[in-house]
Amino acid sequence: MNRHLESFLEMMAAERGAARNTLEAYRADLESALAHLPGDAVAASPADLRGWLATQAAFSARTQARRLSSLRQFYRFLAREGLRADDPTELLDSPRAPASLPKALTEAEVGQLLEGAQKLPPAQAPIAVAAIELLYASGLRVTELVTLPAGMLRAEEPLVTVMGKGRKERLVPISRRAREAAQAAQEGLVPRGKGRLSARKWLLPSRGANGHLTRQGVGLLLKQAALAGGLDPAKVSPHVLRHSFATHLLSRGADLRALQTLLGHADIATTQIYTRVLEERLRAVVEEHHPLARG
Repeated sequence: MNRHLESFLEMMAAERGAARNTLEAYRADLESALAHLPGDAVAASPADLRGWLATQAAFSARTQARRLSSLRQFYRFLAREGLRADDPTELLDSPRAPASLPKALTEAEVGQLLEGAQKLPPAQAPIAVAAIELLYASGLRVTELVTLPAGMLRAEEPLVTVMGKGRKERLVPISRRAREAAQAAQEGLVPRGKGRLSARKWLLPSRGANGHLTRQGVGLLLKQAALAGGLDPAKVSPHVLRHSFATHLLSRGADLRALQTLLGHADIATTQIYTRVLEERLRAVVEEHHPLARG
């Protein structure tokens, strides 16, 4: 079974371009499921899989849906490879995850976050400001941000090519202000001496094994900036800035299709969740200001 699991993960990496974090999530989900299935997991029946899903009831509907999705991908792979004649997950119903609105900062809170970043120690402030400006100005995923090459941002080229999920490229506009913040962060680096940064290969370099700032490192900088700016650190993360970028653009009249392209969403349905943010705001405006709404 381990051999089949490894073959599945290799296929996801080679054919689907799955990222390392995605592969680790698949492995964890499938190892948990396969360890609890009776007998030969390759020959598992729909009833066997329902039995395992019943043991997941304590988890959220979202987690259950993700684990079932992992099973579906795996058993479709087994059927396609001729290791079994059918797909036992076809008869399984997905748990319904409650729709949740994206969490976003207000425009004023983004300003507070930037002010907090500027108050950090000199060794951290330029990088923190650059990270916030780039995430909020572009809607980049944090993994896309930390792997931007140092020479990517140029004054004469406002668009940069980003490698997104599934190794799909897209063009992302970067504002002049964000480019200037990134340049200031680069100029503040000292690339010499023991323990110093040896090269400027990455836009946000570090002394770690990868040579660039990690996702966790960016998250920590944001929380430090939030504290310094008087915000609750629990409200701030790279993903929250991505949501803020999308929400604020849409609230100021951006087109949903354009927003889909900027965010790198494969399906417009993923982008449409932001319309619920606007619906909530419009409803609140009517309830607060219309003369008959309160009655």
